[in-house]
This record gives sequence, structure tokens and C-alpha cells, in this order.
Amino acid sequence: MSVIAVIDYDMGNLHSVCKGLEKAGATPKITDLAAEIQQADAVVLPGVGAFDPAVEHIRSRHLEDPIKEAIASGKPFLGICLGLQILFDYSEEGQQPGLGILPGAVRRFHWEPGITIPHMGWNHLHFTQPDIPLWKHLSTASWMYFVHSYYVDPQDKGVCGATVTHGTQSVTAAIAQNNLMAVQFHPEKSDRAGLQILSNFVEHVRSQTQVCV
Repeated sequence: MSVIAVIDYDMGNLHSVCKGLEKAGATPKITDLAAEIQQADAVVLPGVGAFDPAVEHIRSRHLEDPIKEAIASGKPFLGICLGLQILFDYSEEGQQPGLGILPGAVRRFHWEPGITIPHMGWNHLHFTQPDIPLWKHLSTASWMYFVHSYYVDPQDKGVCGATVTHGTQSVTAAIAQNNLMAVQFHPEKSDRAGLQILSNFVEHVRSQTQVCV
């Protein structure tokens, strides 16, 4: 079974994520150790909460370099919710610099009549990269569970893997660039479609591991 390092920096919904990965047939390993991240077949970076505490916790635990090294190595990497946002340069939510792995900003939804902020609840995805591994076996009208007031605004729009519409605002719901994938929604809370995404990630990890053997 594939061992997937689930990074612990005190800002993640670790139990639910691990349960989803176990259902998908992987062996999740909660860790904040660089050696265990390096040894794992893949890495998941979950996250719930605010931008500044997240990056502060990552840096205080000396996890910034292991995260960047895992991505640079070509290892499958999945960010979830805040674990997507902190990959970018900065956020309008805080003052701390992000990890800067992808150029771009994290921006707040603009208020408009008829919408709530945060964007909370079920919404459907619009695939902009329909062939990435995460979307296998999903319908083109897949619904996912969102809870966020901020969204990523990549400098390179080509990394956008899916969008979601809230009011009149169409924003990035997922990114994909080579081995790096990340989603704004919570697959671990998104019923069968979310479990399918986690299963797709685990299947992708297995296929990459077999290639390396």
C-alpha cells in the first residue's frame, strides 16, 4: 500500500483526511518530520483556518523546505483548502509571505447582493483541465463541499484545474501543474465524489510508484 505523508502543522482536519485516504486504499502517516516526508510515496497538505498562523506554524516546525523539496522531486502532492492557499505568494487575509511555490495571490470574495461570505456549502465544479488525474470517473456536474472566504488567483491561469461560481464571481477551485495538485474544497467532506477524488489521487500515486520501481 502507498504511504502518504499527511503534514501536521496544527492547522489541518487530519482525522477526516486520513480516514478518506484509508478508504481509498492508502496508508496515511501524520507527520511533521522532514525524513518521513522524504520517504513517503506522496504528500498531502491539509489546512483549516487563517493564512498567517498556517505559514507561521509551517516555518516554526521547519516544514517549508521539506514541502518545497517534495514538490520539486516530482512526488505526487495534494493540497487541500488552506493547503492550497499557502502555496501562493501572499494573501489579502494576512501579512506573512506564503510559500511562493506558485506565483499569485489569495484574494477575498467581493460582497454582492444575494451571496454569503464565507462561501459555505455545496457547489459544482467547472473543469478547466478535464484530463488531470483527480477528475477521473467524475461527472462534469460534480458537487463539492466548500468553506472559504478567500480564493487563489494564480498569475499563470494555465494552472487552474477547475473553477467554481459564487454569485457572479468565478474563481479557482483547483490547480494542477505536473505532480502538484491542490483543491479549495474539502474532498474528505464531499461524499462519494470527494472520496473518488481521494481514490484517484491514491491511484495516481500507485501508478507513479510503479514507474519508479
